[in-house]
Amino acid sequence: MNVFSRLAFFSFVRLTDQSQHRQYNRWHQLDHRPENLALPGVAWGDRWARTKDCKAQSRADEPLDDVDYMAMYWFADPVDEAVNDWDRLGEQSFQWGRGPLMPGIERAMLAFYRPVKGYAAPRALVSPDVVPYRPNRGLHVRVTEHDSTHSLDTHEVFAREDRETIPALLELDGVAGAWTFSYSHPQRHSSLPFHGSDTPAPGSIRIRLLYLEEDPVSLSGAVEQIDAGTSAPEEREILSSPFQTIIPWQDW
Repeated sequence: MNVFSRLAFFSFVRLTDQSQHRQYNRWHQLDHRPENLALPGVAWGDRWARTKDCKAQSRADEPLDDVDYMAMYWFADPVDEAVNDWDRLGEQSFQWGRGPLMPGIERAMLAFYRPVKGYAAPRALVSPDVVPYRPNRGLHVRVTEHDSTHSLDTHEVFAREDRETIPALLELDGVAGAWTFSYSHPQRHSSLPFHGSDTPAPGSIRIRLLYLEEDPVSLSGAVEQIDAGTSAPEEREILSSPFQTIIPWQDW
C-alpha cells in the first residue's frame, strides 16, 4: 500500500560561509530532521551532501549551480493536515531560537512536488514505495525544466524517460530504484525570507532521484552515459549530480 501522499518537499541549500558546514549539519541531523520525522504526517525525510567530489562529476546551472545539500520530505495523507503541522513546527522552531534561519545558509530552492512514479530494480526485492526507506549510499539527482508543460514533445520526453531511460538505469549495478516528481508550488513560510515574485509554472520542473547502493561518484559516469543517449532538446537540464549520504559526525 502506498504510504506516501500526493506531495513531497525538496530543499536545495548552498552555504555562503563554508565554515558553517559542521554547525549546519549538526542542526539538521540532530535537531531539524528528527523533529520533522516525529510528526505523524511526515512519512519519511532524508538529506544528502553534494561534496567536492560530487561537484566534480556533475553539471549544474542556475539556480542550483553551487548547491551543497539536498533534503526532501514525504507527506502522508491527509496531506493538508500533514503540511499544516509541518509548517507549524517550522514557526515553533523559529520561536524557540532553533532555526531554520541560520547565518551563512542560502536556500536555492524550497518547493513542493507531486510524486509521479516510483521504480524498483528487481534485485532490490521490494516495491517502489519501500525504496526510499532502504539504506542508500547516496543519490543521483537530475533536475530538468520544460518550457511547454503539456506539449506533445514534452509528453514524448516523459514517455521515453519511463520506458527507456529509467529501465536502462535500473539495470546498472548499484541502482536500487528511482522516483520522479513534478513541480507543484513554492514553499512560503513565515520563518524564511523570500525575494522576488516569479515562480515556475506547475509541471515545468522535473526531478528524478536514483537511489544508489554503490558509491555515487563512481556510478555517475554510467548514469550520464545513459542520460546522454536519451536526452532531448525539449528539456533544459538544471542539475545532474551525484549526492552522498551523510554519516553523522563522520562527515562533519
